[in-house]
Amino acid sequence: MFCNRELNLDLSATVLTRDPEAFARKMPHLVSEPSIQILQGDVRSFPFPEQHFEYIIHAAAPTSSSAADHPIDLLSTLLDGTERMLSFAKAHGTKKFLLASSGAVYGRQPDNLSHIPESYLGGPDWLDSKAAYAEGKRICEQMCSLHAHELDIEFRIARCFTFVGPHLPLDQHFAIGNFIGDALAGRTIRIQGDGTTMRSYLYAADLAIWLWTLLFRPSRLGSRIPVFNVGSGEAISIRDLAQEVIQTLDPSLKVEIAAQPSTGAPLSQYVPDVKRAEAELELRQTISLHEAIRRTAAWYR
Repeated sequence: MFCNRELNLDLSATVLTRDPEAFARKMPHLVSEPSIQILQGDVRSFPFPEQHFEYIIHAAAPTSSSAADHPIDLLSTLLDGTERMLSFAKAHGTKKFLLASSGAVYGRQPDNLSHIPESYLGGPDWLDSKAAYAEGKRICEQMCSLHAHELDIEFRIARCFTFVGPHLPLDQHFAIGNFIGDALAGRTIRIQGDGTTMRSYLYAADLAIWLWTLLFRPSRLGSRIPVFNVGSGEAISIRDLAQEVIQTLDPSLKVEIAAQPSTGAPLSQYVPDVKRAEAELELRQTISLHEAIRRTAAWYR
């Protein structure tokens, strides 16, 4: 919509959704836009529209805490959905295919790696039922790799990490969302662990810029599928994140931490190395964490 308005590009997009009515309530400004066509269906079985589609962004994946309670259905959505999207791309003249994967494919981040690079070859425990999302994303990447050898389609893989911005739930399993929700309600922020977990947060506008750039800009990575970490390289502990939220939104609030750090305990980390995206695609984080928190809270207000 922005590109059509500002650049007169005459773009159109078809958006697949299982529930058009719910989508319309959430995004009324998109549903009313002539350049946006809504297609009802499940990613595993949706009916194929007849026109050609030069570009596909495949980002369909359940990420709610309730979805994790049904790992078989979650895995089916990832694998069968990707198979369906690849068949769709093959039949509809697609030139480029962007898979929104996840940093979860790396498994547990080692203690000696403060930032995890694309070259790291670790992985999740595939026998752990809680690893269905991570292992599913790994296989989705493999499916794209196999099809890249058979189809005249350029594939791109975005391993997405952690984000903040409008529409982020404030009452689920996203720490920064819960903290912002607490601050907006004037509540004390309570951390259930010891607060040492390390994360990083990229604002939604930067996320959009990174994904569009990844889809359209040529890569210098050679013939293999270009894979890029997408996220912020600025690590912050959950303890410091809570302090940043209250300093940004309401300095009168307090933070309570349930546990004390344990000596010798492994450090939980989930922070990307984004040097490849910076070097190959000239991407940068343009919105600071402080500003990202402020903008997200302002949108909810």
